Amino acid sequence: MHAAETCPFISAQELAGTMPALKWSLISNQDGRGCIYQAGRGDTMMLTVFRNPDKDRARELYATFVKTLSERMPLTAVSGIGEEGQRGTSAADAQRQEASVVALSGDYILQVSVYPIGRRADETLLGPVTEVARVAVGNMSKTSERFGDCEWLTPADADGFLDKSTLQVQRTGARSCMMFDREANTMVVAVIATSRDTAVGMMKRPGPCQHVAIPELGREAFGEHSCTKGNGNAVNIFVWKNGRQASILFAPVKPHPESGSVEQLKAVAARVYGKL
Repeated sequence: MHAAETCPFISAQELAGTMPALKWSLISNQDGRGCIYQAGRGDTMMLTVFRNPDKDRARELYATFVKTLSERMPLTAVSGIGEEGQRGTSAADAQRQEASVVALSGDYILQVSVYPIGRRADETLLGPVTEVARVAVGNMSKTSERFGDCEWLTPADADGFLDKSTLQVQRTGARSCMMFDREANTMVVAVIATSRDTAVGMMKRPGPCQHVAIPELGREAFGEHSCTKGNGNAVNIFVWKNGRQASILFAPVKPHPESGSVEQLKAVAARVYGKL
């Protein structure tokens, strides 16, 4: 039996207290980065926490969120939720009804949005959504997103791929992390539980990329590069061990000396393979 999933940012009891009219069920806790709920009549609520490397980056991202939200709905300032917050509801004739709150607190941003089905998103919904945000904002440090540490990647892995002087290392979930530089060149490792058959099936399926077997990292290991769809500069290696598959992705913004080959990325993949 799996333990029932919980949301690290608001308990089921607190949620029932802030929104007594709706019976929410937690669908997913997004690897500890946010929670998705559904209610009986098909309403959806998304609560997402964004952690940033520092307060300046958080403020920049918050300004972007507010701008994006204001294009969908008129916003008003809300006090008592973090350092600053904005909230609003979509227009009466909007096709997708939405009530949203976005708030900034230190390095963190919180967004809570409810999408009701078959009725208007109005003040009677926005009030409770605001209360959910008020509770969740105090628990944002419980996010699994972390900067500066990662169990799969180290700054040394960026050699030859990313600009070391502007490098950020970020843990983006329970089993995934990324490194990126100022140019937004990115290296990502994501680990999932999967069967050997599934891994072998992925290895054999035709796709828009050039495939290469990497037997030194196991019979299930393969690389993909020179894709004709998506980021054609990207290189991806998949390895499988102990019922888990790791993908090691290098995604440069522009063509890069490592774009058309898996040779250099194999060294990073070998270190990840050793940790599986």
